[in-house]
Amino acid sequence: MNDPVLYETRGAVAILTLNRPEQRNSVNIDLTHALRAALARSEADETVRVAILTGAGNVFCAGMDLKAFLDGDGETILAGEGRFAGFVQAKRTKPTIAAVNGPALAGGCELALACDLIVASETAFFGLPEPGVGIFAGAGGPFRLARKIPLGKAMQLVLTGDRLSAQDAHAYGMVNDLSAPDKVLDAAVSLAERIIRNAPLSVSASLELMRAASQEAEQDLWAMNDRLWDDVVASDDAREGPSAFIEKRAPQWNGR
Repeated sequence: MNDPVLYETRGAVAILTLNRPEQRNSVNIDLTHALRAALARSEADETVRVAILTGAGNVFCAGMDLKAFLDGDGETILAGEGRFAGFVQAKRTKPTIAAVNGPALAGGCELALACDLIVASETAFFGLPEPGVGIFAGAGGPFRLARKIPLGKAMQLVLTGDRLSAQDAHAYGMVNDLSAPDKVLDAAVSLAERIIRNAPLSVSASLELMRAASQEAEQDLWAMNDRLWDDVVASDDAREGPSAFIEKRAPQWNGR
């Protein structure tokens, strides 16, 4: 069985690769545990200065595995240490770059938004399509996206499930650099190396201040997120949506 997350280092850069390409790198319990462990490994390694998160194959991450959600694993995937995938609210002291090599949808988009910097393939795209399957983006997507791009556009994307191209995400400032599809990881490593040239304590202090500025109100937002999630996930629609998606049929909503 392949490891759900691959770990390698290139000098002072740790590369964490989501490794379920046949399932579009969707997040189940095994991947959650593996990503949490890989992140802890990079944090504990004093020789690592920057971490990169990417996906195997041609997809970054399609979000939570809906089969795992229907099997009752959603709480473990979403609410364990570090929240979704053990990553989106994990304590990190080192800069983290998302190397988005393909579609980053639902929880995959939220994983990218949880990173400090994003390098994306020119053919990649982002989206939060959860309302289309009867749930909502409960891993920080709505409030983090609203800080990254204009509020009106973020509102459109969250409410409709529309996709955001890498080019538009770059124009809005959400994506730092664009790359050819086969050069995304190299571009992310190059960005990491530019960070590593600087003094470690200076980078750490700067990162801590910038994260504090963006996360100042997050605790209140997470509390609201959890309350709303409990209400939505207990609904009939939250079962109907994933079931319809897996069965490849149109969902029948009842608003309850």
